[in-house]
Amino acid sequence: MNKNIVIFWFRRDLRLADNTAFLAALKSGHKVLPIFVFDKEILESLPKDDARVPFIYATLEKMNAHLKENYGSGIALYHGQPAVIFKELIEQHSIQEVYANHDYEPYAKDRDALIGALLKSKDIAFKTFKDQVVFEKNDIVKDDGKPYVVYTPFKNKWKAFFDSERDLRRHASEDYLENLLRTASIPFLSLKNMGFVPSSIRVLDYTATSNLINNYEATRNYPAKENGTSRLGPHLRFGTVSVRKMMKLAIAEENEVFWNELIWREFFMQILWHFPQTVNKSFRPKYDRIAWRNDEEEFEKWKKGETGYPLVDAGMRELNTTGYMHNRVRMLVASFLCKHLLIDWRWGEAYFAEKLLDFDLSANVGNWQWAAGSGVDAAPYFRIFNPTTQIDKFDKEKEYIYKWVNDLQDLTYPTPIVDHKMARERCLKIYKEAVG
Repeated sequence: MNKNIVIFWFRRDLRLADNTAFLAALKSGHKVLPIFVFDKEILESLPKDDARVPFIYATLEKMNAHLKENYGSGIALYHGQPAVIFKELIEQHSIQEVYANHDYEPYAKDRDALIGALLKSKDIAFKTFKDQVVFEKNDIVKDDGKPYVVYTPFKNKWKAFFDSERDLRRHASEDYLENLLRTASIPFLSLKNMGFVPSSIRVLDYTATSNLINNYEATRNYPAKENGTSRLGPHLRFGTVSVRKMMKLAIAEENEVFWNELIWREFFMQILWHFPQTVNKSFRPKYDRIAWRNDEEEFEKWKKGETGYPLVDAGMRELNTTGYMHNRVRMLVASFLCKHLLIDWRWGEAYFAEKLLDFDLSANVGNWQWAAGSGVDAAPYFRIFNPTTQIDKFDKEKEYIYKWVNDLQDLTYPTPIVDHKMARERCLKIYKEAVG
């Protein structure tokens, strides 16, 4: 048994550098055993070739190799239910404290409450810290203490409260790695042990160059531009990069648009924190009265990119092939599902959750409710994208479409699944009957 150690629990913060809770653990005065738990509760719902699992695994493998080579340490890797794993750890080690960074999703909050109660029953402190956002929970609220439900005033209050020196201070955990527990007996499972296999889809490195940031406003809406977006999503989602680092870049380049996109992420996170029911209920309750058609055959055609609307189909085929979809196109395909096909936004949200490499519950729910008109700061229900004129605006030369819809000119390419004019009128009628 290792005497008087502390545990650091990696979750959505897969990096050794600038890691808030990791630094606190390393400065605790005790040797630190870092762990990661592949949670069965989460993994059991995923396909066995889910691309996110190998990405997480490869990231941990790289971190583990660095610690092993330079510090004679490593990350203990487990597969199971967190509560069961922690019971085993308590039996194996003399644990003084457990450190972790905050997670804001409903499942994570319940999980952490359970672990916290278990640790407390054994007189072990559970210390958690803010790390994946600059501002969290009740940091940015109205003067009356109520949460913001409109983005612009939230953003303005965020910026008014923001202090770069205080809020973007680096937490140099990488400088204290000599305080890790040195041991040769750290478990490190394989993907195969957990029942997963490598995926043909991979997470791409992110791009955050001065050139990209400075041209972000001009290029971000055009899906054919290869380097128009940063591909930061999965890296912020899993914490392979610090949000503080990205905020610093946006501010250093004086790019308001890029900065605002990072604040949107925090807006949706605080919405989910304050309104966890929005995972499966409309933020505006009357929108749950909509008489969705929920045609399963049409849903399958939408999923496969066989709607007969080229820009919609290009987006869905890109998603299915790469695990990624351009943000502008995400808005169109979501609107098309909800408004043209009258299929419940929850169906689309679940499909994106399964396929997107950068799936983040708060943003996924927030953006799908925005598209359906049912969420905070949402598009009004009568705003219905025309999937044909959107091509003229954002893919006039059809570069993006031809890249993903290579059968566009073939006789086998499907005719439109629904007539735009009819679908628009039908949507307005059904929505009006539900919400008035």
